[in-house]
Amino acid sequence: MKRSAVLLVSCPDAKGEVASISDFVYRHGGNILHADEHADGDSGLFLMRVEFDAKDFDIDLSQADLADFQKAFSAIAEQFHMTWRLALSSHRPRMIVFVSKYDHCLVDLLYRQRSGELACEIPLIVSNHADNQRVADFYQIPYAVVSITQDKKQAAEGRIRSLLEEHQADFMVLARYMQIFSSDFVNRYPQRIINIHHGFLPAFMGAKPYHQAFERGVKLIGATSHYVTEVLDDGPIIEQDVVRVSHRDTVEDLIRKGRDLEKVVLSRAVRWHVENRVLLYGNKTVVF
Repeated sequence: MKRSAVLLVSCPDAKGEVASISDFVYRHGGNILHADEHADGDSGLFLMRVEFDAKDFDIDLSQADLADFQKAFSAIAEQFHMTWRLALSSHRPRMIVFVSKYDHCLVDLLYRQRSGELACEIPLIVSNHADNQRVADFYQIPYAVVSITQDKKQAAEGRIRSLLEEHQADFMVLARYMQIFSSDFVNRYPQRIINIHHGFLPAFMGAKPYHQAFERGVKLIGATSHYVTEVLDDGPIIEQDVVRVSHRDTVEDLIRKGRDLEKVVLSRAVRWHVENRVLLYGNKTVVF
């Protein structure tokens, strides 16, 4: 297992930021493995991801709150007005997967996690249907069925919050979970809910995007993975991809081709989130 740490930084763009961060890592015994940065001209914002080997780092990174690192880094952070966080490669975040009846994205995520492609834990699967119990049993993962009706939605979300707390969820993935969370629920978990939308956003939002695409006679269909916000299908986009279709394709053909896209696009977004490669600014993301 790698003994590396990832420092994610966003702040107003100014001279000396890269040099100061690099010098800080060097002075404390770290060796930079990867460094990526982006300066957004429109917003004047600077974003950076630095991964460094922490084997000889002289600051204790074993504390849960990283208090020693925060104290040592505070002078640079205050000088450049930085918003930052540090993540350790040894930490395997706990991902709760939500699914309804369609199982293709769920099975793909479970396989990739089991094979080691996704460096996370999956302590629980939540669904509003019992259909995928057999999949959960095969992978030996607890499966909770929480039915949601319009008149009992608040109670259902309360039950889900209890499950998330019980299983110590770091983030959630909606793997074709055909339910819309309330604004109150979403706002409790900012940047911690990843969704896959079976359409190329911002086109064809909402229900049945493949049917909408077929009616418009499009030549490309797509899939979009994004962070969930209180506005439906409007959260910051992490990843997208497309596949070509033709006038010969039926709606069923579009759905079949789209399912392949959905799996790949969602798994990429989850992997980048787990590897701390995503930085948000406004309603956009930078993926390093």
